[in-house]
Amino acid sequence: MIVLAATPIGNLGDASLRLIETLEAAELVVAEDTRTTAHLLRALGIENRPQLLALHEHNERARSAELVERARDTDVVVLTDAGMPGISDPGYVLVETAIAAGVGVTALPGPSAVLMALVLSGLPTDRFAFEGFLPRKGRTSHLRGLAAEQRTLIFFEAPHRIGAALVDLRDAFGSDRRAAVCRELTKKFEEVARGTLAELAERFAEGARGEIVVVVEGAPARSGDLAGAVAEVVARAAAGERLKDAASAVAAATGLGTRELYEAALAARRG
Repeated sequence: MIVLAATPIGNLGDASLRLIETLEAAELVVAEDTRTTAHLLRALGIENRPQLLALHEHNERARSAELVERARDTDVVVLTDAGMPGISDPGYVLVETAIAAGVGVTALPGPSAVLMALVLSGLPTDRFAFEGFLPRKGRTSHLRGLAAEQRTLIFFEAPHRIGAALVDLRDAFGSDRRAAVCRELTKKFEEVARGTLAELAERFAEGARGEIVVVVEGAPARSGDLAGAVAEVVARAAAGERLKDAASAVAAATGLGTRELYEAALAARRG
């Protein structure tokens, strides 16, 4: 069987009894980084010394078939450096291969940066979407496609890119959209910074340290009042704001399309 095992995201005290028992009995552990896993085994006081094999983004597809065959005879325990395998980490391809081959898959639940950031953000938790890491290319169009999403959105971001990411989120979703930057979760210097995207973009302009999760409020329900929204765009532009920026901000606030508002506002100013 394939066993996806969640590991602590920072605090070793979050390791579950099931995780420890599983590692004590494991014959084969596949890990994102075998050095990190070896350190984890020592830190948890695991006396067992299972075989360690690397499973990462560069070899997962090539190695999955072999691991699935081994899982027919013994449990193959899958770990990532932190958190649950398969969530922005290796694991999905292995699970897909195992299911196709009729090999069982189970998971040991445990720490999750995604869920912890969500519940600490102070934003709605009833409906949410995890978007993983923001793309490096095509980010503007990607975020514009999410601007009208009404569910709370959760992103991962690297510490040296957090300032630029918050600016991009602000420009795509609007300055007043509420958000939270959660960093170093479960660790000594855990921090949850809450505010508008404009406030957070300014606060983290120089970057930040540690593992970071960004939680962003969903768009308000689409009002459908196109005429009123266009009038607001025109008024903001008349007050000195760039028409494109005004359309983007009003679109984020109303759920209407940015292009729709921009073109309608252009037509209104001409006419």
